[in-house]
Amino acid sequence: MSHISGKETKPEISVRKFLFGHGFRYRKNNAALPGKPDIVLSKYKTVIFVNGCFWHGHRNCKKAELPVTNRAFWQEKVEGNKRRDVRQIEELEEMGYRVITLWQCELTSKFREKTLDNLLKSITS
Repeated sequence: MSHISGKETKPEISVRKFLFGHGFRYRKNNAALPGKPDIVLSKYKTVIFVNGCFWHGHRNCKKAELPVTNRAFWQEKVEGNKRRDVRQIEELEEMGYRVITLWQCELTSKFREKTLDNLLKSITS
């Protein structure tokens, strides 16, 4: 687990390139905010989390299936991550931020275009 990177992931980089290409400027992994959001759009008071389906327990997603071995450990680990995510989102919303969560499976080539178009609409609305 120590080799798994929490930032600079391929889905995160693709979202950042898309935003930059559409004229958005942002900060990455801002440690001053709860949860250290992957992307912070200060001008729009919006933060974006790009979550891995497995690590954040994406519902009804094939990529979020728990391993057969040591299942109790993994279930507790993922549930703890989900509880932390909820708490951090609440804190950000109390600070006045709009929170957008994108999932790894939504950024595969099959769904990327639609997901990123919806992201643009969410930011500018």
